[in-house]
Amino acid sequence: MKATTMKNCHIGIILDGNRRWAKEKGLSHQEGHKKGLEVTRKIIEHAHKRGVGILTLFIFSTENWKRPKEEVNFLMGLIEEFFDKEFDKNKENKLFKKIRVKIVGERKKVSTKINKIINKIEESTKDNREMVLNAALSYGGRMEIVEVVKEMLKESVSPRKITEKYIEKRLSIPNIDLIIRTGKEKRLSNFFIWQSAYAELFFLDKYWPEFTEKDFDKALNHYQKRQRRFGK
Repeated sequence: MKATTMKNCHIGIILDGNRRWAKEKGLSHQEGHKKGLEVTRKIIEHAHKRGVGILTLFIFSTENWKRPKEEVNFLMGLIEEFFDKEFDKNKENKLFKKIRVKIVGERKKVSTKINKIINKIEESTKDNREMVLNAALSYGGRMEIVEVVKEMLKESVSPRKITEKYIEKRLSIPNIDLIIRTGKEKRLSNFFIWQSAYAELFFLDKYWPEFTEKDFDKALNHYQKRQRRFGK
């Protein structure tokens, strides 16, 4: 399979299983999240090499705020490190000069510091064209749809004007073609509900820290063999 064949493909990944991976190995949940971050870096680079057009990662959900405060603070610190140090440090790295980064979710819930960092990243990468990286941070699929409805009510949008295409234009990302989920679970967990309506699903019996480039390629091969009829 040539990398260029994936240019129009939008892949979403639910990064699940950091804590369980760590627990089974007798490690702290912090170690699990650190290992997960290492894998995230590798997969972004690999997706770019494979010629994927859009990659959307479920980094932190609206439900994750319910976790213990200590863990949430640690995760926010890792997220800050990922966006600040990794991307800023790699300004000379051609990979991040070619990827457009977009943050999706409730920004008002994250710290002012993280907001400043992600605003800078979005601005500095807005003209990059080789791949789009969507990072879902404090995101929930139901929440997004509710927010779209609220916006339409505020604007007094006529019911006759409301169609599926009209709503899709107001959503944060386009429809997803393939969803990969690790963590040994088989559910979407509020991951871009609308955009996932016709996505192909690939559930992996591995935790995210165990996920490899070969696993990613296996999911792509699975996707290419599918016949996507969209109900026709």
